[in-house]
Amino acid sequence: MFGVVLWSDRRDDRAVIWCEDHGDLAYFNAREDALDATPELDPGDLVQFDVTETGRLRRARNPRLVAEDQYPTLAGDLKTLRQGPGIRTEPTPQPESPRAERAIVLPFSGRTGRSRVGVARGRRTGS
Repeated sequence: MFGVVLWSDRRDDRAVIWCEDHGDLAYFNAREDALDATPELDPGDLVQFDVTETGRLRRARNPRLVAEDQYPTLAGDLKTLRQGPGIRTEPTPQPESPRAERAIVLPFSGRTGRSRVGVARGRRTGS
């Protein structure tokens, strides 16, 4: 799956990732979710990862950096999101829940004209 890092903590090697399927957020903890070396994840980075679900928690395993700082304002945009043109609200029933929840679909508007695919940053070994 692809996603965008919304929050990260370099000291503890943790991150929260917004997923391309607009489902639940995925949580990454290098101590539990990394196979070998993990990239330094920063808010706005586009990453690809394997998804697992433990109970009701979605985990991002083995994240790979696709593009550094691709969506630098996404976390702030989601915080200040208000209903307006170009944003739709749709019901999204959850398989384990009989009730329908409301999902806000926000169009991606990443950087244009400047692709940083394949940008390598310092890597750390997982513990």
